[in-house]
Amino acid sequence: MAVYDGRDKFGRYYEEFEVGDTYKHWPSKTITESEDHLFCDITMNHHPLHSDRWYAEEETQFKQNVVVGNFVYSLVLGMSVADVSGKAIANLEIESLKHTKPTFHGDTIRAETLVLEKVESASRPDRGIVTVETRGFNQRGEEVCYFRRKVMVPKKAGS
Repeated sequence: MAVYDGRDKFGRYYEEFEVGDTYKHWPSKTITESEDHLFCDITMNHHPLHSDRWYAEEETQFKQNVVVGNFVYSLVLGMSVADVSGKAIANLEIESLKHTKPTFHGDTIRAETLVLEKVESASRPDRGIVTVETRGFNQRGEEVCYFRRKVMVPKKAGS
């Protein structure tokens, strides 16, 4: 089992995935208030928990604005592209998605992916399906996001 630091290459062929390998995605990202507000505006999520400081401080258990969960998921997924799906034929499925802790403006997110399974395609010998789980962590090392997905990737030519 190997651990990769995220600067090796862009994407992997089926043969380059090994069950048990961990990819530590690089770089990390600090989420700003303006980025969260822009994401909310683009996706039309106008819940005041994300954008109204008074509401968050006075009306919620967190006492501060919470970054919208789909932004955190999208960020962590994006961090994994270079290592996991950079050569993908298709992202087939998100099997599960959990937001395990809230993320706040100013939190710095890092991510890593574990290869769980790989299966050759029964119908197309030029590809296979890789199952991975990806986790996002804040600057305190607390897991904030978890998802498991299946990605169809090509084999190297001539394999």
